[in-house]
Amino acid sequence: MKPINRFRICGLLAASLIFLYSGCSAPQESSDRVIKKQTIQIGPEDIRDKNPASYEKREFRGQERQFLTTDFSSVPIPASLDEVTKHFHTPPVRQWSTGTCWCFAGTSFLESELHRMGKGEIKLSEMFTVYWEYVEKARRYIREKGDSSLGQGSEPNAVVRMMKMYGAVRAEDYSGLLPGQTEHDHGPLNREIRNYLAMCKENKYWDEEKAVGSVKLILNRHLGTPPTAITVDGREMTPTAYVNEVLELPLDDYVSFMSFKYIPFHTQGKFRVPDNWWQCTQYYNVPLEEFMAGLRGALSSGFTAAFGGDTSEAGKNAEAEIAFIPTFDIHPKLIDQDSREFRYSNRTTTDDHSIHCVGFSELDDHIYFLIKDSGRSAQAGPFKGYSFFRDDYVKLKMLIYMVHKDAVPEILEKFQP
Repeated sequence: MKPINRFRICGLLAASLIFLYSGCSAPQESSDRVIKKQTIQIGPEDIRDKNPASYEKREFRGQERQFLTTDFSSVPIPASLDEVTKHFHTPPVRQWSTGTCWCFAGTSFLESELHRMGKGEIKLSEMFTVYWEYVEKARRYIREKGDSSLGQGSEPNAVVRMMKMYGAVRAEDYSGLLPGQTEHDHGPLNREIRNYLAMCKENKYWDEEKAVGSVKLILNRHLGTPPTAITVDGREMTPTAYVNEVLELPLDDYVSFMSFKYIPFHTQGKFRVPDNWWQCTQYYNVPLEEFMAGLRGALSSGFTAAFGGDTSEAGKNAEAEIAFIPTFDIHPKLIDQDSREFRYSNRTTTDDHSIHCVGFSELDDHIYFLIKDSGRSAQAGPFKGYSFFRDDYVKLKMLIYMVHKDAVPEILEKFQP
């Protein structure tokens, strides 16, 4: 007699249970679980575009560090800004040692909008908006009893939000610099605000009026007191009146787009990043191809766009003034909704910088987007404040953009009123 095979008996019992649980019939594949096979074809000519990875040393915040990079010499860019279709924008301005790229990008975008509307060339104050953004961050922190972001970052549409609440002034009216200062440095300011609000949290001090008043005193010491009235063409007015009566910006007409699978397409929802600290849910979510088509259409029609996305990548080089996706990351032909989503979900794509897209050029079957950048690295190359983002980089790494609604009517029609 053969010995009993206990493992075989257990296997038979398990199979029987599955059979019984399935209704005593053979399992049938449900039609809604059938996944259509998809294939991706890359032509043999693309193999020649392989980009080698290498390390180089650079100085970062006073320390020498190693960075992964690639050879940029074989990646063409337009030889000069004259070869690019450009739309009006004010000259590049440096944000210096601040985390306020969102405001420089959003303000530059609205300055271009003013010119497009026939208002001429107007230089607005970034720091007036930044001042009130700090105030509103402190207010939310107190209201949420410490459960709110206190970083310097935000999103380009925050400029629109602050203008609705507090108005705007010209750069000549408020610089955010104290006498003798020529460069912004918000490190000490941000630390003092954070330390004060941490003390409020530790002591459960939630008096909103007094706490916000204390934050304003800190801001006044570091940035100067913002004006409550300015004089325009001999007429005194508030910053709100300046926006509503002089600039006449259609602040309700600016829309922001994203492309993520965490909510249904053609619905509005939240851009899930820390810099969306006020939890804005007004982002229009569209498939990636529509996201890119909307951007290309806007620029072709004379509009500009404010970007938010990831600029800390091996395929971006400040000296070469180019950003593209090297093949050791992903072959450009393979960039799609899912590869973009994967990098967002595992945080290899983050929302670390905002910039202003002011033009474009077509070269070697690619679109090169002309970027106006307030960041320190934007001054490293010969174009001083500008760089070129190739379409594959924008497709994979730029997470949101803001445009005027008239630039994207076909996309907006797909959203329910």
